[in-house]
Amino acid sequence: MHELKLEDNPFFVLGIATEASRIEIEREAQKLLGMLELGFVDSQTYQTPLGPRPRTAELVRAAVAALRDPYRRLVAELWARHAPPPRAAEPPPPAPSTGRPGLRRRLGWGR
Repeated sequence: MHELKLEDNPFFVLGIATEASRIEIEREAQKLLGMLELGFVDSQTYQTPLGPRPRTAELVRAAVAALRDPYRRLVAELWARHAPPPRAAEPPPPAPSTGRPGLRRRLGWGR
């Protein structure tokens, strides 16, 4: 029995919908492997309900292998369909104010 972690769900790793055909899965995997090999920044992470995760060529290959197996694909589909929406990376902290520190407070803007 294969254990499936939510963040390693093949549909999340490949960034495809659960309705994707086998051909679409294979094409997306080949595209991602090429992009990873060329070092494209956009291909190096993927979104999950637990936040962004690093994508590697090994994860892409494992995802395709899992989706080729009908049982493993069904389990992955169920988890992907019922997972919460992907969570984006934490936003950066707000930039410090460049004005004089007490001016905003004296004007009643910062409390």
